[in-house]
Amino acid sequence: MAIKRPTTAQMSGIIAKLGMSMDSGEVDFYLENMQGIFDRYDALDEMPDEIPAVTWPRTSGHRPKPEENPYNAWYWKSEIKGAPTGKLAGKTVAIKDNVMVAGVPMMNGASTLEGFVPDVDATIVQRILDAGGTILGKATCEYFCLSGGSHTSSPAPVENPRKPGYSAGGSSSGSGALLVANEVDLAIGGDQGGSIRMPAAYCGVYGLKPTHGLVPYTGVMPIELTIDHTGPMSRTVADNALFLEVLAGADGLDPRQYDPATAPYTEALGAGVQGMRIAVVREGFGHENSEADVDAKVRAAAAKLESLGATVTEVSIPMHSQGIVVWTPIALEGLQWQMMQGNGYGMNYKGLYSPTLIDAHAGWRAKADELSQTLKISMFAGQYGINAYRGRYYAKAQNIARRLRAAYDAVLAEHDLLLMPTLPLKATRLPGPGDAREDTFARAFEMLANTAPFDVTGHPAMAVPCGMSDGLPVSMMLTGRHFDETSIYRAAHAFEQSGDWTAM
Repeated sequence: MAIKRPTTAQMSGIIAKLGMSMDSGEVDFYLENMQGIFDRYDALDEMPDEIPAVTWPRTSGHRPKPEENPYNAWYWKSEIKGAPTGKLAGKTVAIKDNVMVAGVPMMNGASTLEGFVPDVDATIVQRILDAGGTILGKATCEYFCLSGGSHTSSPAPVENPRKPGYSAGGSSSGSGALLVANEVDLAIGGDQGGSIRMPAAYCGVYGLKPTHGLVPYTGVMPIELTIDHTGPMSRTVADNALFLEVLAGADGLDPRQYDPATAPYTEALGAGVQGMRIAVVREGFGHENSEADVDAKVRAAAAKLESLGATVTEVSIPMHSQGIVVWTPIALEGLQWQMMQGNGYGMNYKGLYSPTLIDAHAGWRAKADELSQTLKISMFAGQYGINAYRGRYYAKAQNIARRLRAAYDAVLAEHDLLLMPTLPLKATRLPGPGDAREDTFARAFEMLANTAPFDVTGHPAMAVPCGMSDGLPVSMMLTGRHFDETSIYRAAHAFEQSGDWTAM
């Protein structure tokens, strides 16, 4: 099929936008000499797309009615059975709705993408099914994953099952809520600023952001290549470790993966913390919006680990306080350049593309007023940084990120883990229709200070529930060396087995 050739008017517009001046005769000269180039596009259009085959049968499923979706945590229900045997045999799984499942609608929390149906399974979906897992559907997520609260998803906010009317956290909001509601055994989350760990903390489950590149992101809608992570969420540490064994490892399709080192993570279970060295990071506590009960319960959790045999020492990492500063231009300018202006992928990317997603997502421009307020403010700031400063602050932040990583690595050279609150506060009330827009922004971005820096540096970090206060969970975060998820699981499991965290 021949591609449409540009008209003289269209080419004149392109030339003017590039800052050049030509009369129509010169424009036509260039057009005439471009025909051979366009002939090659015609030939390319005739070739089949090189995308992986879909191997497990499924039906498209259905959008759940309110009575079967009390927390608005499901976007779509579609049961897909995998292999009869395997590590995940008997386990049910919810897939965050930014992950492609062939033949099953994907909305990514956004009205502008509604109606898109992927034609490919993400690598992690294939691995889940190959390992015997049963997928029950797509979990609701926030509007293009741009909120740490659960109030921006289309069409309705996700409720926290532990305390209805309160946030389930974002952006993997449905994943956290479905686990607490016991509707699935396992869930997939995604994390660019904390979006696995934030809902895990607000809901009181275990959520691991793996080392950057450990789990392939292939077939997951990108936000920004250098901070894109996907990983496991669960109600127990054992299930989390088992799930990571299935998800982790190179797939040959994701350029985020640079020689990822996997391990038998379940072997860490039951090893205890005797001899482990844990650093309590002073700058992770006492933020301007830190709640006293959160800081106190996380320090009590550190003391519990010490009583179990770990050596626990308080350390200072002054640069941690600037981690959110480094993250900001990377996240905002990066998402605007890649996810929005680049229609999800952009270019200069040596990975698996989804042309159908590019086509569907490009339609946001015709519905731009529908975008969430949290996405809009992120886009505005990112585009301003690109327009006014040519992306120099994005570049500077990426350079400084190496120093931030080195600051953590220096402490991790002497300790096995870093410990701090996952979030400075507990789950907040969901904003209502009459609330000020400032509250909408605050509930989306107020909790990022401890989680976002580790998206920039790529260290593995896990949200571990460690107490309750006012009916809401408190969570500590354990962070390890690159590709040392084993140490995180070792400590998390020892803490989990030491007592009922809900009574702590």
